[in-house]
Amino acid sequence: MERTVTIVPEAGLHARPASKFVQTAGEYDADVTIEKIGGDGSPKNAASMLSVTSLNAAHGDEVRLVAEGDDAEAALDALEEILSTPEASEDGESGDGTSEADGDEE
Repeated sequence: MERTVTIVPEAGLHARPASKFVQTAGEYDADVTIEKIGGDGSPKNAASMLSVTSLNAAHGDEVRLVAEGDDAEAALDALEEILSTPEASEDGESGDGTSEADGDEE
């Protein structure tokens, strides 16, 4: 199975989104690869943090996910959700752009 997904988190596929992506990829009975469209053309192991971060995939980039195995479709569903969810929503913030660090209002 294969899917093309546009990366939504502002940080791209770095730091927290990459960590969550790699952890999720390893939770399924499926071999999953990720390839940055327009990148070097070589698929990377989606369960490897080093491989995923080496893609240098940024917000708005498209990636191709390929999965094989018993849980291939479920793995692609979960990984697509991570890549298409803004990071603020993943962090549980209100989504209005405010945080405790915005303490300029006194």
